[in-house]
Amino acid sequence: MRITTSRLTQNVLTVEGRTTGEPVLFVHGNVSSAAFWRDAMAALPEGYRPLAMDLRGFGDTDPAPVDATRGLRDYSDDVLELIAALELDRVHLVGWSMGGGVVLQVLRDRPALVRSLTLVNPVSPYGYGGTEGLSGRLTHPDGAGAGAGAANPDFVARLKAGDLSAESPTSPRSVFRSSYVKNEVPDEDFYVRAMLTTRVGEAHYPGDAVTSDAWPGVAPGKSGVLNALGPTRFRLDDLHEIEPKPPVLWIRGADDVIVSDASLFDLAHLGALGVVPGSPGTPAQPMVGQTRAVLERYGPYREAVLDDCGHSPHLERPEDFQRLLAEHLREA
Repeated sequence: MRITTSRLTQNVLTVEGRTTGEPVLFVHGNVSSAAFWRDAMAALPEGYRPLAMDLRGFGDTDPAPVDATRGLRDYSDDVLELIAALELDRVHLVGWSMGGGVVLQVLRDRPALVRSLTLVNPVSPYGYGGTEGLSGRLTHPDGAGAGAGAANPDFVARLKAGDLSAESPTSPRSVFRSSYVKNEVPDEDFYVRAMLTTRVGEAHYPGDAVTSDAWPGVAPGKSGVLNALGPTRFRLDDLHEIEPKPPVLWIRGADDVIVSDASLFDLAHLGALGVVPGSPGTPAQPMVGQTRAVLERYGPYREAVLDDCGHSPHLERPEDFQRLLAEHLREA
């Protein structure tokens, strides 16, 4: 479907013949699209209406710019406008990776609209990079260690060029194999092509690069995806104060290298490993521990950890993912 709101025109995937039932809205992660939810949507039990949206700047949704000073609210407000345009009543939200942060922001801003929440290897409630400890305290006031400047320039260039090869460790296909999944999955080419729908530039991925006087020399800018994920932009300190509190299911792969307490994409951890030189000893961001701490304060949640699984349980362990999701939807 093409749904036009006052904000932009969004591309929404559906399943043929599934136009009624409790709505389940799937929200994808960074450098991907709604296509990543294809099989999960089709596997939903009867009685549910599957929907998956392309976020702005991904897939076939309008490439509207991302104002990173609002954190993830450009995306979450798009979700809210889509819910209103489709006249949906109390939605089950499912968010993967960055999409997990988007649906958490929806929950924070409009909890009465949410029937249940499912987080799939979500970004920390304190953003990506630049924080320490379970409380998510900033390592530096400017969020140094996070933002668009942390992106690998060769990966960005290959993404922009539509590189389908596996000739380099930084090609999108190689990154998919090494980081999105732990084990080989069917239809790899389908998912890599979905990654290549990402709009590249200062308004999109990765965003405008900003320097910092603090190590490692980069901080969140004002536009684009990675800056919107910076800890000075996206931060949910008060999730436990909202009412009502719909139930939360947190599904994660045990071997995720993207969202981890020792992430291979966290400059602080790479500094400790000696990959990024000059580290003053800044500790890695405990992303998983931070999410758990926030959810424990929140209340009604369940954590399900899938062994031998990376960043994408819905692709790597589809039967387990579908079972866990179906149980959560029934109990909500």
